[in-house]
Amino acid sequence: MVEDISVIKLKQKMDNGNKINLIDVRESYEYEEFNLGGSLIPLGELPSRLSEIEHLKSEEIIIHCKSGGRSAAAQQFLLQNGFNNVRNLIGGVLDWQREFPD
Repeated sequence: MVEDISVIKLKQKMDNGNKINLIDVRESYEYEEFNLGGSLIPLGELPSRLSEIEHLKSEEIIIHCKSGGRSAAAQQFLLQNGFNNVRNLIGGVLDWQREFPD
């Protein structure tokens, strides 16, 4: 089982300059309102866009949405399709905005 990640741990990774494969599975209007700089692949498009992230199968991928529900579904889907290090951002963008209100 892959361990999920908190917004605090993700921010630490970002601040340390670590390479992060961040995928936002929200809709484009949500992404336009606020995003963490990840790649936008809405949950409904994920199955048809797998080839775009195929090269990341053995790398850590962090999936997020608004609160963690859609990203949990995306995480399961990717794990079932051979991606072996997919982490869900606990609490999603809502937790991020709560923790880092700037």
